[in-house]
Amino acid sequence: MKINHLIFTLLGLLLIITHEITAQSEALTSSPYSLYGLGVINQTSIGKFNSLGYSGIGIKSPYELNNLNPANYALIPQNSFLYDIGITGEINNYSNSTTSEGKSNINFSNLAFGFRIMENLGAGITLVPYSDVGYSILGISTNVEGSNESFESSITGLGGLNDIRFNLGYAIINKLRLGLSTSFLFGSIEENEAFIYNAASFESTEKTNYSGVRLGFGLQWDVTDNITLGSTIQLPTRLNGNLKRSVDKSLYGTDITVEDETTDNVSDFKLPLELGFGLSLKPIDEITLSADFKKNFWTNTNQSENIGKYVDQDIYAFGLEYLKDPKSYKYGQRISYRLGYNYDNGYLAIGDNKVSGYNITTGIGIPTSRGTHSMINLSYSYGSKGILQNILIKENYHLITLNMSLEDLWFVKRKVY
Repeated sequence: MKINHLIFTLLGLLLIITHEITAQSEALTSSPYSLYGLGVINQTSIGKFNSLGYSGIGIKSPYELNNLNPANYALIPQNSFLYDIGITGEINNYSNSTTSEGKSNINFSNLAFGFRIMENLGAGITLVPYSDVGYSILGISTNVEGSNESFESSITGLGGLNDIRFNLGYAIINKLRLGLSTSFLFGSIEENEAFIYNAASFESTEKTNYSGVRLGFGLQWDVTDNITLGSTIQLPTRLNGNLKRSVDKSLYGTDITVEDETTDNVSDFKLPLELGFGLSLKPIDEITLSADFKKNFWTNTNQSENIGKYVDQDIYAFGLEYLKDPKSYKYGQRISYRLGYNYDNGYLAIGDNKVSGYNITTGIGIPTSRGTHSMINLSYSYGSKGILQNILIKENYHLITLNMSLEDLWFVKRKVY
């Protein structure tokens, strides 16, 4: 590949990333649990790992980007440039003790690329949503104290945070790799609250912007050719916030501005120390098994919500992949089949109940050619969150993810015979 081709490729990716950052201002979720804190924390991954129960800390994958462990970037082969572009479709059903409701949405899920810098050193950039906000509480009727009249109110929330992560992976020796990641977290959450009473209405809009930097580290060690151990750490950090508020009211058709774009500082939001451990093994050449455990120390952040508090979180993830022969001339033998399971005991406790959830995943990897390791990764996940108790809501959802995991070859001279 010529140098000018390289430049245009990188510029094109930067334009895509800029467009994706803008697009992230739209809601990527409709979960009622996004009402709390920064919204629903994103647990999904990229590429094939979405169908492996979101496990992969200990999986070594030279031709697939692994955003779960930066140490894996050390394995990117020379002359290979790896891309991953993802899109998701989600169907949700929410229910409480009396009613149920369904919603759906389609969005971009990730952009990522990686490349080899020099021998034993690889790098890459990923862009994924860190948290998603998209809730609506409509038509709440409240009695006016001291009278038989009532007023109606509605609350909606939209937005979330993005995570642009720069990854470096270096192989100290062939079997030991270290990784470093730097995350730039930023985004905004907008909440709109409206009241209607007789001929008068009142509307308040609050937009909170957050930003911060977070460091992470990773390690992968090949115990044998068929067993790999991995570990990760995300350091705790604070996200700086500022709030812009505007308040308007309408009385008999006349609009009045009560408060216009007032800016206030808000309390920093604390992200916890996160530890991860992973294992992958190949009992036979055709099968890869993976298992991850993550511990997020939310309790140490000493944060709470109006009706809940943040508590330590445990996440268990398991995956299985079957691939007959990646080098076979028979197309069917190069297709990958995957299964996974993920259990999250939750980081938010409302009353005496933690909002826990689980995912069952499956997927397939379809190769696009024999000349490269490019693949179309299709995954399906069925998940459930929450319980039918007191004010809590049961959320069931179906998630389909399509990832274009592509490989381009750079600086390879064509042979003329």
